[in-house]
Amino acid sequence: MNNTRFTTRRLVICAVIAAIYAAASLALPVLAFGSLQFRFSEALTLLPVLMPDAVIGVSVGCAVSNLIGALTGLNPLGLPDAVIGTCATFLAAICSMKLGRVRWKGLPVLSALPPVLFNALFLGAEFTFLYGGGLAAFLVFAAQIAFPEAVATFVLGLLLIRALERSGVAAWLGKEQGLSRPSSL
Repeated sequence: MNNTRFTTRRLVICAVIAAIYAAASLALPVLAFGSLQFRFSEALTLLPVLMPDAVIGVSVGCAVSNLIGALTGLNPLGLPDAVIGTCATFLAAICSMKLGRVRWKGLPVLSALPPVLFNALFLGAEFTFLYGGGLAAFLVFAAQIAFPEAVATFVLGLLLIRALERSGVAAWLGKEQGLSRPSSL
């Protein structure tokens, strides 16, 4: 399939990823929003390793969940987080996709790092701006974001990638976008 042609099937896959991300985030809003957050949906930020279109899916899903969170009062960062948090997810997804071919024991371990770093930096800065404080406050907020994010990506995300690859779904997704099999270290 021509990778530059955006088909209805690829659009539907992006929409499904966005819907799953938003639903998983909004299912447990007490965990998804705040300075100490654990989003199960962040495991999906590794999907761009398997298919580049997932960058769009996870970014839209993040935007939808942050926007709904802001409009319902669940997200303490409000509407700016719908932009800043989405930008962090978008940049992380692109970097994860780029690192996806680098494998360790068959897993794209380095791909789990960008979501941790981008969310810690962007959200740490957002919370520091909202609640005040200097470098010490930023480091505390960044750590509160980074640790659960690392669990979501390095544990749940890598398990998701492994399961999709073992089940054959990853090959189907990659074939759908004209991708070849990643190389291992």
